[in-house]
Amino acid sequence: MRPLPLPLALTARLAPVAVLATAGWALSSGPDPTTPAAKDETPPDTVHRSASAPATEAVTKTYATAPAPCESLAGKTVTSLVPGAKAAGKEIPSTDTAVRRTCSWNALKGYDYRWLDVSFEVMASDEAALKSYKERVADRSGGGEVPGLGDAAYSVVNLTTEDGQQTREGTVLVRAANALVMITYNGSDFESKKAPSSETVNKGAIKAAKEAVAALEEG
Repeated sequence: MRPLPLPLALTARLAPVAVLATAGWALSSGPDPTTPAAKDETPPDTVHRSASAPATEAVTKTYATAPAPCESLAGKTVTSLVPGAKAAGKEIPSTDTAVRRTCSWNALKGYDYRWLDVSFEVMASDEAALKSYKERVADRSGGGEVPGLGDAAYSVVNLTTEDGQQTREGTVLVRAANALVMITYNGSDFESKKAPSSETVNKGAIKAAKEAVAALEEG
């Protein structure tokens, strides 16, 4: 039995935003107090000039850290989507767990193979997350929007065949404020060499996405 290629771990692009401000001051001297006009002149208000200079504005982040991905799905959800898998899952090592975390579940039960990834990425701002979301959606044609999920959500299902073996994979990408949630769910039947239906894969991926977004919001 030929092993099924496993999906690649997800990568993230961080687009940090820095807000810079500078302050200046002005110094001036009044006219010669010996002249008649000196009594009517008002000295320059250097205090108010300084106060009117631009101030540094901090970027407000709805989500500061990525939640624990292996705890984002209910155990019964994991076992229904990936029969035979342990509910605990396995977290994939990350270079920065504060902003990027992924958990994987996979199992072969009989001849049916399933793989599920849940990934969280926390970015510097809503704008950075929106930019990354749009870029990733553009790379995955043929899908459609998922209403009522996060600030924006997109779902797509693709079928691949290698050496006569079909694999169907569904991806759901969700943007929620400054965070992205990505679900990857795929499956194959090694006996029939067929893949589960598009509806089965798509519904499973969306179900996992809804629970993952809920975990993000609660965390």
